Amino acid sequence: MKVPHLNGNYNALGNQSRYFVLTGGRGSGKSFAATVFLVLLTYERGHKILFTRYTMTSAGSSIIPEFIEKLEMMEVIEDFRITKDEITNIKTGSSIIFKGIKTASGNQTAALKSLNGVTTFVLDEAEELIDEDVFDKIDQSVRVKTKTNRVILILNPTTKEHWIYQRFYQNQGIMDMYNGIKGNVTYIHTTYKDNVDANGVSNLSASFLEQIDQIRLHRPEKYEHQILGGWLNRAEGVVFTNWRLGQFDDSFDIIYGQDFGFASDPTVLVKLSVDKRNRRIFIKEMYGKQAMSTSEIASMNIRYAGPELIIADSSEPRLIHEVRLKGSNVKPTVKRSGSILSGIGLLQDFDLIIDPESIEIVKELNNYVWSDSGKQRPVDKWNHRIDAIRYAAQYALANFSRGAYVIR
Repeated sequence: MKVPHLNGNYNALGNQSRYFVLTGGRGSGKSFAATVFLVLLTYERGHKILFTRYTMTSAGSSIIPEFIEKLEMMEVIEDFRITKDEITNIKTGSSIIFKGIKTASGNQTAALKSLNGVTTFVLDEAEELIDEDVFDKIDQSVRVKTKTNRVILILNPTTKEHWIYQRFYQNQGIMDMYNGIKGNVTYIHTTYKDNVDANGVSNLSASFLEQIDQIRLHRPEKYEHQILGGWLNRAEGVVFTNWRLGQFDDSFDIIYGQDFGFASDPTVLVKLSVDKRNRRIFIKEMYGKQAMSTSEIASMNIRYAGPELIIADSSEPRLIHEVRLKGSNVKPTVKRSGSILSGIGLLQDFDLIIDPESIEIVKELNNYVWSDSGKQRPVDKWNHRIDAIRYAAQYALANFSRGAYVIR
């Protein structure tokens, strides 16, 4: 066996902690190190390793090829039997099972909980899981008495509102970028500077290192977060602070909003349940996808919204007309001078309750900021889903507190 060099921090994966939190920025090598450790772990008998991501549509085309690359690098691929969702060590019978927490057919937390005998639970891209309860349910199922049970979180740090930061850092009194052990948690933080071979030579290309240096010189905040892997405070000057996570309640007035994607932008559909009496809006993303055809948009709208009204971006009347002809009940929003600010003001008057699975909405809310201190114009970024929410809310609430609003 040819074991790749791992720097000293990653050797801590072999200790007796229950939890391991692996953080780092771009090029830090954290996923590589975790993969190598899991391969080595399968050489012990009796291990069942559950490797998850929040979304994993096909392990066979996404994650398993990464593992195969490591097996070939370590010259042990002949020791393993590989299927579309499992890698088994033939010599020991220990295996790595690949499952998504959320699949195309919905949330399968219950199915993950039912996997008996899991000794190690790995959550890759853990920042995408924003519902701590889902994590807890799976965590509680990892309880094999005869083995060291491990729960490994691999992530790029996001904002300090995330439950991972609050649970493992804030509540434990742990600083950003900490390496060490506290209680039953091992913290491993690395950066691109740690991604070196046994001789101390960087494994990264010269062009990548030059790109990082330019970011360091000209974009210090980006360097601190994306490259060094520091946790972010909520973006300064965010437009919306009146939101929280909560289960979607569809017992109120239902309406949908849509923003069309162009070039690399996604087409999105959001669902709103408007509780006018208590001034609450429940919000859930139904889908978000790039490069959709007219037929695909119509089909997805009908699938998720049925005959319900969808208020969409009015900048493409031809597209709206064609989608309507295909059976989707979509109508254009009305854009007037000042409609963005009035829509923002309307949403700020309500409590916004975001479904925990709508991670892209949460990302936008954490990054949608004002372009000026006078709060007269938001930056035109991080707003595809927010725009769709605004279209639907302006229509649903037009006659509630803001005057007439007409769809033509």
